[in-house]
Amino acid sequence: MGDMSKRNCCWYEEEIEQNLRWCFALNSILHTGSSQYQDIALLDTKPFGKVLVLDGKLQSAEMDEFIYHESLVHPALLHHPNPKNVFIMGGGEGSTAREILRHCTVEMVTMCDIDEEVVDFCKSHLLANKGAFFDPRLHVVINDARAELEKREDQFDVIVGDLADPIEGGPCYKLYTKSFYEGTLKPRLKEGGIFVTQAGPAGIFSHTQVFSCIYNTLRHVFRYVVPYSAHVPSYADTWGWVMASESPLDLDAEKFDVRIRQRIEGENRYLDGKTFASASILSKAVRKSLAKETQLYTEGSAKFIYGHGNCNDTRA
Repeated sequence: MGDMSKRNCCWYEEEIEQNLRWCFALNSILHTGSSQYQDIALLDTKPFGKVLVLDGKLQSAEMDEFIYHESLVHPALLHHPNPKNVFIMGGGEGSTAREILRHCTVEMVTMCDIDEEVVDFCKSHLLANKGAFFDPRLHVVINDARAELEKREDQFDVIVGDLADPIEGGPCYKLYTKSFYEGTLKPRLKEGGIFVTQAGPAGIFSHTQVFSCIYNTLRHVFRYVVPYSAHVPSYADTWGWVMASESPLDLDAEKFDVRIRQRIEGENRYLDGKTFASASILSKAVRKSLAKETQLYTEGSAKFIYGHGNCNDTRA
């Protein structure tokens, strides 16, 4: 037993699927807490630096979060001719706001996260996002994104879905449904507006969990839909995003790079025109199953990635 407990105190283990676990060595546990919505932990890991973990799922790691956040934010903002007003669903950690605020066209960012404790926690602990949290263009709203969008009258150039993955008992899965996209989200986009969402694992085997279903659902709501993916080392998988609009999404690599130079402060570490062009060409296996996907994401037939949230949890 002594040996096991020694191993447990030095390693973080995440159950990715029933028969698959992913471990990394820890320097220390910096902070753990529990909000009314989810369990929160900040760990200092040897391979990935500081990592934020919600409900036992790694959300972002200091070493490679730039891959995820640049991929989530910049394609949609660069495809838009002049994005001024952006709404983030979720994003409490502040990294998505940080990337959006690098765009010189942006005048106002509304970040709507349901969990005030996660927002406060990240404000205090994630130094890379300090500047974003104190940028006067950022407005933080604590609310369920669906309720917030339903009560608002204003519209946005870009809406970004930076929600936790849809897990059973978690706070987010209803924000991936057809009824939400069609009835609540789409009317909040201005003409020419673009929606982008993180869409879960998109690997050869894992993309059928939720990625193909989210893609198919958005294809039934928007005229133009672009799925794309990138490998994120700390997620131990390829990750997926889906961008959707009523206006064509057809920026070529050269124009993409011109817009980066014109609009974005500082240097991207991951994303440029060629990278996005390659990210939006999916592998043969994934393309085939996306083309064949028939399931829509609805509240009655929600799909979840492996894991369980603690929302309304009955465990003692």
